[in-house]
Amino acid sequence: MQKIFFYLFYFFSWLLSIMPLKIQYLNADIIYIILYYIISYRKKVVYTNLKNSFPEKSEKERKIIEKKFYKHLADLFIENISIHFIKEKEILKRVKFTNIEVLNNYYEQNKSVIGVLGHYGNWELYLGMPLITKHLNIGVYKKLSNKSFDNFFKKTRQKFGAKPVEMQNTVRTIIKYTKEKKLSFAGFVSDQTPTKSESHYWTKFLNQDTPVFLGVEKIAKKTNQAVVFLDMRKVKRGYYQVEIIKLFDNPKETKEYEITECHVKLLEKIIKEEPEYWLWSHRRWKHKKPNDK
Repeated sequence: MQKIFFYLFYFFSWLLSIMPLKIQYLNADIIYIILYYIISYRKKVVYTNLKNSFPEKSEKERKIIEKKFYKHLADLFIENISIHFIKEKEILKRVKFTNIEVLNNYYEQNKSVIGVLGHYGNWELYLGMPLITKHLNIGVYKKLSNKSFDNFFKKTRQKFGAKPVEMQNTVRTIIKYTKEKKLSFAGFVSDQTPTKSESHYWTKFLNQDTPVFLGVEKIAKKTNQAVVFLDMRKVKRGYYQVEIIKLFDNPKETKEYEITECHVKLLEKIIKEEPEYWLWSHRRWKHKKPNDK
């Protein structure tokens, strides 16, 4: 039954990919109505997240953000189903990178790079990064339980040359490439929710006590790889712009938690500017700080 469902999904994905963008986003409009008005997908989660993150905003203001978010979520659904079949020319047209010279300069300095991003804009479209960088691209991902879907999305992420690596193998892989003198670029989604046992560091993020993975900081300090932030903005439906922002040249010289606080506060600033493009349906605050119990 799972295989039948997967083949139906695969056919729909291919069918969607050959449709003109206008038709694709007509489908997204229908999906928005279904998500928001019919099945109320995670509406309570979104409502609570927005209320706690923006207590200074009125109910009306938060409702506007909420509706814009669901429209964006519907766009993501369409975009991420069809990108398996996207061509090189198309991905370069849909996602424009600025400040590429930051990565080029690090490459010339014989330096590997760690890139930090959030669940903002469309993070899956970073699959096109190997087309604009000289570094060997590493895509950190969490394995899916369904083997067919896991293979599908893994192939999608590596279609332009990235090397998908499971989260638990990240450090080992980066160190392996370092020993082999291969210059790498590893992208980390920084706003994942740690498990309770992994929630060792807490900070204020969007007005709330929030646990943060320390992986980026730990790896950066261990390897002294440069750290950059990938600031993705949605220009219009289907089109994004990414600014590569330099954060730290020499992580070993930073104070404890300096790297973590820096990338968390930068993501927070971006979200506050255009909140509708962050993943509000994610249960980011499902764990409470221990001393709050």
